[in-house]
Amino acid sequence: MKLKWRLEKQGVRLHERTIGKILKVEGLIRKYRVRRVKYKYVKAFLQPGELMEIDVKYVPGMIAGIQYFQYTAIDCASRWRYLTVYDEQINHHSILFLKDVIARFPHRIHAVKTDNHPTFTNYYTSMTKRSDMTVKTLHAFDRFCAQAKIVHYLIDPGKPAQNGKVERSHRSDQESFYDERRFASYADLQRKMAQWNTYYNNLEHCGLNGKTPNEFLADYHLINPPNVRT
Repeated sequence: MKLKWRLEKQGVRLHERTIGKILKVEGLIRKYRVRRVKYKYVKAFLQPGELMEIDVKYVPGMIAGIQYFQYTAIDCASRWRYLTVYDEQINHHSILFLKDVIARFPHRIHAVKTDNHPTFTNYYTSMTKRSDMTVKTLHAFDRFCAQAKIVHYLIDPGKPAQNGKVERSHRSDQESFYDERRFASYADLQRKMAQWNTYYNNLEHCGLNGKTPNEFLADYHLINPPNVRT
């Protein structure tokens, strides 16, 4: 479907089944082992900024002898995302990253969802809790979210699928970015990552009925002007 949508923008019209047959004949379709499980889903339509998933991925290998960490934020409504890299996975960088996302995203962010890593929460690591199991000292990331009037949700421990959009995004990063490129330096990594992120935000998504994240946000902006953060 993504190839069909991209070809239509170039004036070439082919049925998606025809494209599938061509890919199959050329041996370009990867076979997946499918576990058949039946689920009942309730489709929930979100507004841009209503929920943003945030996670951290190790940059594979060492670059000039240094381990880097990729911070990722993805909007659940539009699939728009932003990536950046730090040399440490610490509270300060988590807050700095969220500030950067707020400045770049064209809509007000109402809520974020993260895993339970200590750079995002101390709920499971704090040794000082009240009788109702709330922590006595808020994590720095939680304090910033409260100041910015952003709700901070945590996934259940050991349930990364609850952050499914950002996890799927990380798989795309690994297969289509890190496995295909090498980096000479931190600056080289930053430059190539910015190019990759721009490409991703202009890539057609099945979940958006063939629109790109940027097209979805542009169309939404025309219908519903974004909320202005004061």
